[in-house]
Amino acid sequence: MPAYAAPEEIQVYLDDMSNAGQFGLDIHNNYVVSGDSMTPYRGGTPPMHEYRLTPEFYYGLTQDLELGLYLLEARDADGSTHFDGEKIRIKYVAPHDAVTGAFWGLNIEIGKTDLNASPVPWNAELKGIWGYRTGAWTFGVNPNIDWNPTAGGGPATLDVDGKFAYAVTDKTQIGMELYSEFGPVRQLQALNQNSKTLFLALDQDLGGIDFNMGIGRGLTSESDKWVIKWIVGTHF
Repeated sequence: MPAYAAPEEIQVYLDDMSNAGQFGLDIHNNYVVSGDSMTPYRGGTPPMHEYRLTPEFYYGLTQDLELGLYLLEARDADGSTHFDGEKIRIKYVAPHDAVTGAFWGLNIEIGKTDLNASPVPWNAELKGIWGYRTGAWTFGVNPNIDWNPTAGGGPATLDVDGKFAYAVTDKTQIGMELYSEFGPVRQLQALNQNSKTLFLALDQDLGGIDFNMGIGRGLTSESDKWVIKWIVGTHF
């Protein structure tokens, strides 16, 4: 099967939320250093050397509820740039101890994109959020169900993203992130099928500006071989 380009957002959702009435901005960036040079589907863009830029604007509706908007943009290997569409999301994280113990939440996302980003125009995702903190360690996992909300849009699929990180200081974390696709929910496929990418990641707080940076290695033949990603975020 063909390898798809890296998604517009390579991130494991944890319990970070905007305060009620507060705006935030994350700028998602990723670049396929080494990947497939063939188009993954008719009208698609080859993953090799594709750069994706996705500003994400969000607003705290309450302390537990957040609304977000993604604007998808990309540059192909030949240098051509294009706007790929937009997505909106709403995220809920249940009240919990922010220092230690478990947390959980849900994120629902829907958007319309062009062929450069997806073989189908409408996409939706239900993302589960679960995590645990103990001492300097943080663990998080996101089971994601993706589907096309229009009639005849194909089967729903399952992805599972995970992260564990160790706090070196109160502003610096290092860890690993794993992004795994498993195929249709009703017919999950073998572990050596579909894209699976492991990232070495760094999280850094620099005076109110948050950085998440990582270098990823594809673990299957359907994955991009090498991907780099960086996310810059702030509140205002």
